[in-house]
Amino acid sequence: MAGLGRRLVFWDFARASWQYDVVVALILLFIFATPRAWFRDQPRAASVVLMSSLHGSDRVFIATELLEDVPEPARTKRAEELIRERTGKTWQVVRVEPIRDEAAGEIKGFIAYTAR
Repeated sequence: MAGLGRRLVFWDFARASWQYDVVVALILLFIFATPRAWFRDQPRAASVVLMSSLHGSDRVFIATELLEDVPEPARTKRAEELIRERTGKTWQVVRVEPIRDEAAGEIKGFIAYTAR
C-alpha cells in the first residue's frame, strides 16, 4: 500500500494507463465538486483608497458596506477611524459624501474629504 501512495503522490503512472486516468478523474472531481466556500482567497478590492490630493485636501474612497449602516452625523468620525486603521495616520475628515447611482437609486460608495 505504501508503494501505491508513493506512486499517487509522485504521479508515477504511465500516461495511457487506467491508473493515470483515475488520478486525472480524481483531480477533476476535486476541482469541480469542491464548494466555493472552502476557498476564501479570492482577491477583493480595497475598501479604503486614497484617490487624490489637491490644495492640502485629500479625497478618500470608502466602500459602501463600511459606512452605509452608520448614521449620517457619525459618518465623519467613523471615516476618520477607517482612514487611521488603513494608513496609520490621523487625518481630519471635513465631510463625507455618498456616491449615488441615480439609475438604480443606490449608494455605490462614499468620498471622504480630509484636511491634514
